[in-house]
Amino acid sequence: MTEKTKVGIATHRELRERALQIARGERRRRPSEPKIWFTSLESLAKVLSEPNRKLLRIIDERRPSSLAELEALTGRRASNLSRTLKTMSQYGLVKLVPGKRGSVAPEVLVREVQMDLSIVG
Repeated sequence: MTEKTKVGIATHRELRERALQIARGERRRRPSEPKIWFTSLESLAKVLSEPNRKLLRIIDERRPSSLAELEALTGRRASNLSRTLKTMSQYGLVKLVPGKRGSVAPEVLVREVQMDLSIVG
């Protein structure tokens, strides 16, 4: 598990160009660069909303072995949890570990994020 991960904000176009430059060997990812990218402050705020941070805390502390167990712990419907956790996994915040009989156990990968934000440039 990563204790602290740097996040950044860039447009889809900027992220695509960055990925292409890395793929062509024109650019290397620097250790100081963010590992997780959001396309806007709004998307960051939505993914890391207070209810979602509470969900991450419950997962980290209680370590549920399935979405059904997480549903019981949180009171959130399995369909809502599944959608939220899938989004979080796409950002690298959680990992969905396959379990017995098709169950999925969520695992927190990032406990803390750090962000540098330029507000005028």
